[in-house]
This record gives sequence, structure tokens and C-alpha cells, in this order.
Amino acid sequence: MSKRHEKLGIKQTIQKTWMDHVVQMMLAGLKEKEIRAELEEFLATQKQSGGIGERGRKTYGMAISILASWFAPDKDLLEFRDKALALIRHESPQFWLPYHWAVISASYPFWFNVAQQTGRLFNLQDQITQAQIFSRLKEARNARYAVRSFVAWGVLEDSKSKGCYKKCEPFLITEPDITILLYEAALYANKEGKSSLGLLKNNPGFFPFQLPTLSSGYISKSKHIDVTSIGLDEECRIKI
Repeated sequence: MSKRHEKLGIKQTIQKTWMDHVVQMMLAGLKEKEIRAELEEFLATQKQSGGIGERGRKTYGMAISILASWFAPDKDLLEFRDKALALIRHESPQFWLPYHWAVISASYPFWFNVAQQTGRLFNLQDQITQAQIFSRLKEARNARYAVRSFVAWGVLEDSKSKGCYKKCEPFLITEPDITILLYEAALYANKEGKSSLGLLKNNPGFFPFQLPTLSSGYISKSKHIDVTSIGLDEECRIKI
């Protein structure tokens, strides 16, 4: 798979509204050069906290690199990005969360890894702490930015105790195509590009969502996922 599996990349909080802005520019037909120029001006006044204020080029430049998940992904993710863009075109911005989640997870597997550790903890308890998440990851500093992004995106909620989080109400997904897109993102985020079907369907990295149950036959219709029977289980592998 790509070298993206070795990079951390999440070195600041990313606001969902920034992702929305990028998609709106893409849907309006702006090209990569034009989007970068607009983001240079736009992000110079956008603080990580979501407020307004001047920022240095170094910090907002890192944000542009992450937002490029949409407008300048790795070559092997271009078709995946195009599929996400084709689907999101027919959605209102209030329903864009799963598309952003899929695109950033595929481009920045570290994001999805933090999500998986967060989801595993929520499978055990109703509230989790920042320290519990960090203890499961080598790069705690970068994980902190991903977690704060989860809060900014409305999938985690700060509790009264500092560094403690609650899970927000899950985002209900009923459309199979969006579910398939998330499955593909999870496979792209996996260094080996594969997963058992059972683990894929119940991946804790999907903790912000309530997904419909799809049969292996339906999943196999995806032009990007191979479903192969292995003993009593089935394996899903991304098609490169």
C-alpha cells in the first residue's frame, strides 16, 4: 500500500466546516490550484478552535495538506475520491459527515486508527478519557489533534471532567452506497488492504455511525471490494 500508512499528518485540529468549504469549491468546478489559493486566504483567518483570528502560514499550511484529501489525494485514491464526490453531490451539507470521514480515513490512516481505538473503548464503557486513548497509541500528541477534531465534528462530546469524553448520538446511515464507501475507506486505511467481513462490518472506527446491515453478496457488487470465502468466514480486500 501507499506510504500514507507511515505518516501521522494530523498535527492540528481540523474543523468540519473547512472540509465542507473544500467540497463546495470542488462542486463549483474549481481546480486544485484555485482551491489552494482560496484556502491560503481563507485559513489565514480560521483558528483551530473554530474561531476567527490571524494564523501563521506554517500552521494553516498543515491544514491544507489534510484538506487535500479531497482535492489532491494520492493517485491510488483518485477513483475512490471521485466516487465520494459523485455521491456527495446529491446530498445537503448537513449530511456530509460520513463522506468527509471516509475520505480523510483513506488518506490519513492515522485518523482512522485513532477512531478505532476510540470506538473500542466505547464498546467497553459509556465515557472514556483522553489518557485511555493515548495509552493505546504511540503518537499521543498527534492523537490529541485527531480527538479534538472528533469533538469539532460533533462525534465526541466533552464531559464535565477535563479530558473525558462521551459519544454523541450516532449519525444514522440508511444508504448502502455510503456504507460501501466507508467500508472501502477502512480497507484503504488498513496497510494490508484487507479485513474479514465480520471485522469490517463491526469496525470500531465507524463508532460515529449507525450503519445498515449489508450481505456479502451486496458488498461484492462493489467494483472496489473483492469478497472471498475463507473457511467459515469471508475476507474483503480492496481492489488496487
